[in-house]
Amino acid sequence: MYPLKFKPILKSTIWGGEKIIPFKHLTCQQEQVGESWEISDVPGDESVVANGSDAGKNLTDMMNEYKEALVGKENYERFNGKFPLLIKFIDAQADLSIQVHPNDELAMKRHNSMGKTEMWYVIDNGNGKAHLRSGLSKQITPDQYAQMIADNTICDALTDYAVQPGDVFFLPAGRIHSIGAGCFIAEIQQTSNITYRIYDFNRKDKNGNTRELHTELSKDAIDYTVEKDYRTQYTPKKDEPVELVSCPYFTTTVYDLTERMDMDYSELDSFVIFIGMEGSCKITDDAGNEVTLAAGESILFPATTQGLTVIPEGHTKFLETYV
Repeated sequence: MYPLKFKPILKSTIWGGEKIIPFKHLTCQQEQVGESWEISDVPGDESVVANGSDAGKNLTDMMNEYKEALVGKENYERFNGKFPLLIKFIDAQADLSIQVHPNDELAMKRHNSMGKTEMWYVIDNGNGKAHLRSGLSKQITPDQYAQMIADNTICDALTDYAVQPGDVFFLPAGRIHSIGAGCFIAEIQQTSNITYRIYDFNRKDKNGNTRELHTELSKDAIDYTVEKDYRTQYTPKKDEPVELVSCPYFTTTVYDLTERMDMDYSELDSFVIFIGMEGSCKITDDAGNEVTLAAGESILFPATTQGLTVIPEGHTKFLETYV
């Protein structure tokens, strides 16, 4: 099977910015594109293959046809034939709503869906004033939480971070969070579109209506644990892998390369995804297939891939993620 690129699914939002289109080298008439769904098996938003002999098939078709050859035997069985990850680029011109996602148990009980654990990698902070919110800054009870929603003070209980390119945040299901104005990020998450909107700053749409809040649903979904620091700490390095996150749903590593690197996946029972952050590189798999990865692109290497050779075109930075 050939390394797979997909057509981006662009989402216009009330908070969208202007970075996604040039970053991905696209021409688009849509305004306020807030999200580019890079690789998705969410029902109704299935990514379509853009290259090779499978061009035109969507990811659900690919899962049905190639099964464990695409994602790995254990993943195919564990996720009941669904592709387990959703990859996005997100561009926030304004603050997104404050949200929380349910865990697997709660999401299955309420929505017959997987939960949503995710991570963010900050690509750009715009004018240097970008920020985001992640986690509680002080201990509150579920009843206090509901009262803070009612009196518009919930932001007082959240940790607010000024961010720089390269910052990483891991967001297990249950952690309150919000992407702030100026953030341009790559997001890796479970394949789930279940979001509980906690607070939306009393914004109104063009018809003068405020968006629905899910106060009661979110009340039971929140993890009320308070931590000292919600930012993922790591030391950037050149020309060697740096692991950022390892959890039951994905393992993600960043590569910042100026030299050739050979990667061995012979012992890995999983697909691998590369997400381009900076520069470009040529990648050759063990079958001799060659593909180029540039900033703004994502490539899915099937589980049958035994190894890859990456040759930077000067310099390249990308995320590697698998299950």
